[in-house]
Amino acid sequence: MTAKEQIDKNKLPKHLAVIMDGNGRWAKQKGMFRSMGHENGTKAVREIVEACAEINIPYLTLYAFSTENWSRPKLEVELLMKLLVSSLKKEIKTLHDNNIKLNAIGNLEALPKKAQRELKDVIDKTKDNSRMTLTLALSYGSREEIIKTIKEISHKVKNNLISPENIDETVINNHLYTQNLPDVDLLIRTSGEQRISNFLLWQIAYAELYFTETLWPDYRKNHLFEAILNYQNRERRFGKTSEQLK
Repeated sequence: MTAKEQIDKNKLPKHLAVIMDGNGRWAKQKGMFRSMGHENGTKAVREIVEACAEINIPYLTLYAFSTENWSRPKLEVELLMKLLVSSLKKEIKTLHDNNIKLNAIGNLEALPKKAQRELKDVIDKTKDNSRMTLTLALSYGSREEIIKTIKEISHKVKNNLISPENIDETVINNHLYTQNLPDVDLLIRTSGEQRISNFLLWQIAYAELYFTETLWPDYRKNHLFEAILNYQNRERRFGKTSEQLK
């Protein structure tokens, strides 16, 4: 049986998050400019989005551009923004064909105006799709998100809109960028790096982590299905013992 055929549809991660890493190294290995790595990375995005839709994973979040990425060379940042706009235009048919709703999290106001307009347009056009929610983390940093959340809650406490005694996980969740998303069940990082890189630090509290040597432009459906099989063979205890779960 193929990896896909072995997947238990009753034990799928509800929310899958992916750190798409390795575009630059992929291009370097092939003697290409880094831009070619980013362009080929969009093929992997299409593959993984379609794969998640095929097996009915309801939430997929992709780390597309971090707050730290703004410090990259100006030409590379400009290319990534142009690639974002062109990809959104190209993929709207795929989103509709697969009944996928687009969402975005991060400091979106930091994006170029053209990218903001294109992003809003695709989000508006796909808002009624219901099979899966695809979230792009853009100009996103988890520490920045947490700081923003603390400031918003502090302002409400100061204005007597929230009592400090009532601040709990629900209140915090409701002020995060991800307020409409469930916690992450499985986090995948490609390229062999084994770190979180300021991605969804609050939301991955009990996520299973999966690291693969495969560079992102080479990542395909079967790689994803293998990661999900690995996830399904783990015991998720959420702080309890194995005996308690049984």
